[in-house]
Formats: sequence, structure tokens, C-alpha cells
Amino acid sequence: MTAGSAPRDLTGREAPGTGRANYTGAVYGSLLAASVVAGAGSAGPYPRVELVLLLICTGLVFWAAHVYAGFVGDRLRRGNVSWQEIRRVCVGEWPIVQAALLPAAAVAVSPLLGLGLEGTAWLALAVAVVQQVGWASAAVIRVGASRWAVVSVGIVNLVLGLVIVAAKVALQH
Repeated sequence: MTAGSAPRDLTGREAPGTGRANYTGAVYGSLLAASVVAGAGSAGPYPRVELVLLLICTGLVFWAAHVYAGFVGDRLRRGNVSWQEIRRVCVGEWPIVQAALLPAAAVAVSPLLGLGLEGTAWLALAVAVVQQVGWASAAVIRVGASRWAVVSVGIVNLVLGLVIVAAKVALQH
């Protein structure tokens, strides 16, 4: 760690409690949630409860995989890991799970909006893509990037989200 830099966890990200969000995890989790929604819709009409559970469980499994991969890689490099460090990494990777919560909430409230199962899937997919673009844009704004960089990052993330939307459309027809 250099003077003036924030402490880092096992994954190289700034440690929780340093005032820095794990934007990478949030963007990745949002893309993952969009993929889950797109894939679930292609397998047939899932009841809303199953889609909510699928979103949350997938987020949890990928979170655990990221945490585990960080520990395995770090153990090979450094040796022992403290419980405090384990907790920091678990908390630091939590945005992967958090990114599943807003699309899951969209699924849960969709009956209140009068949406059928297809409309529910599209709402959840839209929420996931919008939050992906939002988190990616927030990350570059946070580091003081130029407007052009913010717009570029937003466009790239929108395109990534739209690839998933295109896959959903292609799988439905």
C-alpha cells in the first residue's frame, strides 16, 4: 500500500469502510441479474416467486465463488488469511448480491403494476440494465473522469446490456 492510498482487500479492491463502493461487483452483479432474467424467460414462464429466488440464489452463488476465488488465489500467493480479512472480502464482494435485489424487487411488485409474466421479465431486465449503466457511470464519475469517459462507459455498458436483451428476443422467437 502506498502512502495516501486506501487499504486493499484480497481481491485488490479498496477495503469496505474506506468510503469506496465496489462498483465492479455492482456492475458485474447487474449484468448477471440481466442474464438470469433473460435465461429464465427462455425456459418457459417462471412464477414470480421462483424468479425472485433464482435472482437472489444466483447472486449468492456468484458472490461465494468470487470470495472463494479471492481466497484461493491469495492463499497460494501469501499463505494464512485472518478472519478479519475474510470478513472484509465477503463484505467487499457483497454488491454482486445487492445487484440482484432491485430486479428481484421489480419482479415482486410487478403484479401491482398489472404486468403479466412476460412484462415482469422485461421490467426486471430493464431494471438490471439501467442499474448496470448507472453503477458503471457512477464509478467513472467517482474517479473524476471526463464527461466523454462517463458517456463512453455508459454506452459500453448499455451495449453489453442490449446484447442480453437481443439474446432474450432471439430466444423467444
